[in-house]
Amino acid sequence: MKDDNQRAAIADLAEVSARTGFAGNTLWRDGERRTDDSLAEALGHDRARIFLATPGGRWLYRTGGPALDVGFARADAEALGADLSTCILLGFEPDGRPVLAASAPTVTLPIEGLEDNDLRSLALHASFDPDTEGQLGQAAHLLGWHARNGFCARCGGETRSEAAGYRRRCTRCDDVVFPRTDPVTIMLVHDGNGRCVLGRQPHFPENFWSCLAGFVEAGETVEAAVRRETLEESGLAVASVRYLASQPWPFPGSLMIGCIARANTFEIDFDSDELEACRWFDRAEVQAMLAGAHPDGLALPRRFAIAHHLIKAFADGEV
Repeated sequence: MKDDNQRAAIADLAEVSARTGFAGNTLWRDGERRTDDSLAEALGHDRARIFLATPGGRWLYRTGGPALDVGFARADAEALGADLSTCILLGFEPDGRPVLAASAPTVTLPIEGLEDNDLRSLALHASFDPDTEGQLGQAAHLLGWHARNGFCARCGGETRSEAAGYRRRCTRCDDVVFPRTDPVTIMLVHDGNGRCVLGRQPHFPENFWSCLAGFVEAGETVEAAVRRETLEESGLAVASVRYLASQPWPFPGSLMIGCIARANTFEIDFDSDELEACRWFDRAEVQAMLAGAHPDGLALPRRFAIAHHLIKAFADGEV
């Protein structure tokens, strides 16, 4: 089990990444020492805590207490129709208590004292403490990955979960696959003179603006991805690129890599297939947006999103 002093040292780090949503997960995953017996041992623990995913990627929780409670004992989970064949071991709390996640495909609400909601909404409203929120993000990522990998990409054979959900193995050709994380660059592009670039995607809420972003492609560095995506989306060329922070993003399974990039061209020619708008904002306007005081009601991502912290670094004059 991870040493308490090491946990404390991690908690004390003033990393920007630690301020983002889904980043508070402090479970000890112990992935290297899992065996074929790990899942049964975890489920057999008298204090095992199980998160339950309902149809549509929603999470079940108890209401009525001083705080929402998203963890269920094994007996309660089984009574609610949990499919323990899909159960995965997320890791262990400092006192050794195992935390798991499973799907509950047959649960039908309303049930007195129980509700469910999608993970994005739960994070947006800070429904749980950061540690639980991060654990739910891990659970959503892994359950989604397992659901999409029931068959082998090499031979088409059926795969099975092993090492308590840490990997899958093909029952025909014995190929082993591990959970996939897709890297995405998200960047605050500025001109070095008090202006930054923000864009609007067609699906954004009205008056909502955010950073440019895009997937890292095969054979590409993070810096090269920032330059390519910025050029493709806004028509701007980027010189220097520096890393600021990262964020787990379980929709369905990405790692957002937040960067600060300085443009060396300034005429925007945005891709209308990707964006519906893209323009320069001066620092005072961004500060007003962050404060919720923009005269036109323009808004920015909330604190749980890494884009908020990239934009705030610019607004605070740190770039």
